[in-house]
Amino acid sequence: MLVPATDMLKKAVAGKYAVGQFNINNLEWTKSILSTAQECSSPVILGVSEGAGKYMTGFKTVAAMVKAMIGEMGITVPVALHLDHGTYEGCLKCVEAGFSSIMFDGSHYPIEENIAKTKELVALCREKGLSIEAEVGSIGGEEDGVVGAGEIADPNECKAIADLGVDFLAAGIGNIHGKYPANWKGLDFDALAKIKELTGDLPLVLHGGTGIPDDMIATAISLGVAKINVNTECQLYFQEATRKYIEEGKDLQGKGYDPRKLLAPGAAAIKEIVKIKMELFGSVGKA
Repeated sequence: MLVPATDMLKKAVAGKYAVGQFNINNLEWTKSILSTAQECSSPVILGVSEGAGKYMTGFKTVAAMVKAMIGEMGITVPVALHLDHGTYEGCLKCVEAGFSSIMFDGSHYPIEENIAKTKELVALCREKGLSIEAEVGSIGGEEDGVVGAGEIADPNECKAIADLGVDFLAAGIGNIHGKYPANWKGLDFDALAKIKELTGDLPLVLHGGTGIPDDMIATAISLGVAKINVNTECQLYFQEATRKYIEEGKDLQGKGYDPRKLLAPGAAAIKEIVKIKMELFGSVGKA
């Protein structure tokens, strides 16, 4: 059964750990992440970008697949199915499709418009029993064509959005999507501390979790970050394992070309990195 992310993140704030959001792209991704969460007894958030939703033929297909997998695999840990960086229209589609959580990314709008649209979606989520994430100050890098330069969110704007009743808040603190460049300045913990001061116990979200040093992750969690998004790292692990399998010529041995065999090393690699992240975030045994 899918659940909103609200309770798992409130518990994470109280317990000083974070829950990982791992983005899914297909059946293998979903199966690997769900089985690792179950094995680690960890709550988990499955993130779906609009691009990934489109790739999987639509949000209804994604929701049906995830719900069926939870049942077929006997998954008992809390699982939230969450729209990542949603447009206003995308949010409405995911509410209708049966997601348990959405993120409205209004960070590219003027703050007044971001507030107005977020307010509408908060009311809708309250009515339907979903959790909602909002964003202030765009996250750097590129995700599905949305490019941000690693901005630092204005703490007062964060408070204005937090006061609308969102369940968790993504605030830019210098983090970026994708691989981090060599000249990256690191996370701005002063900004994070000010945001935390103004937003109280509201769970904060760190996007672009791939490539942030472990000590920075630990500091961010100590300052109220309760949800950390990981996507690129799973893709890199999957790619490396798949490359190795093909370079070793295993796809040419016997029925090594069978997609179930061809994709197996990549799927196993995703499990490996998800477990590493769950241990780093402190969510193991917290289901």
